[in-house]
Amino acid sequence: MRRILLILAAALLAVCANAQVDRREVREGNRKFRGGNFRQAEIDYRKAALKDSLSVAAQYNLASSLYRQEDYAGAAKALETIKDVAPSHPNAADYFYNAGDVALQAENYQAAVEAFKQALLRNPGDLDAKENYIYAKKKLQDQQQDGGGQDNQDQDQNQDQNQDQQQQQQDQNQDQQQQQQPPREQKISPQQAQQMLNAIQAKEKETQDKVNKEKAQANPNKKEKNW
Repeated sequence: MRRILLILAAALLAVCANAQVDRREVREGNRKFRGGNFRQAEIDYRKAALKDSLSVAAQYNLASSLYRQEDYAGAAKALETIKDVAPSHPNAADYFYNAGDVALQAENYQAAVEAFKQALLRNPGDLDAKENYIYAKKKLQDQQQDGGGQDNQDQDQNQDQNQDQQQQQQDQNQDQQQQQQPPREQKISPQQAQQMLNAIQAKEKETQDKVNKEKAQANPNKKEKNW
C-alpha cells in the first residue's frame, strides 16, 4: 500500500455533510503515520472512526496503518466499512488501489484484479495501478491453471485407484472360482500318447541293454546255450 489519504475539512464535509467529525484525531493520526508510528496512528484513526464510522478519511487511513503493521485482515475490514461511500469520493482511485493491495496480500487475486481495474478507470494515468493490475491478473491465471491441473491429477489418481480395486476384485473372484471347482483331467491327443509310449519303450530297451552289458562284463567266459 503506497498511499495515505490526507483529507481535510472540505472533502470530509462533502461526503458526510451532516456528520460531526472530529478532524483533530485524523490530523494527529496522519502526523504519526508520516513519522512511522503506525500503532499510535491506528489509535487516533479508531477514535475518529468511533465518532463517524463512515468517515472515509478515518477508515481509509486506519486501513493504511493496519496494512503497515501487516494486519491485512484488519485493513480489509476497515475498507469494507466504507465500500458503499468510497466509490463516489474524490479519492476513490486511491481507495480501490489500496483495496487491491489488501486483496493481493490475501491472495484473493480475483478481487485484486477488479480493484485495480476500478482504480485505473478513475485514474488511467496511474502506472503503479496498471503494473499491479497486470501482476494480479497473471497471478489469477496461474492460480486457475494450478487449480485445474491439480483437479485433473486428483481425478487421474482416483481413476487409477478404482481400476486397481476392480482388478483386485476380479482376481479374488477368479481365485475363489478355481478353489471351488474340482481339478480337471488334462487331455492329450493320440499323437502325444504314442510319442509318450515310444519314449517309455525306448527307455526300457536302453535299460535292458545296459543290464545285459553289465552281466556280460561280469562273466566274460560264459557262453550262452542254444536252446
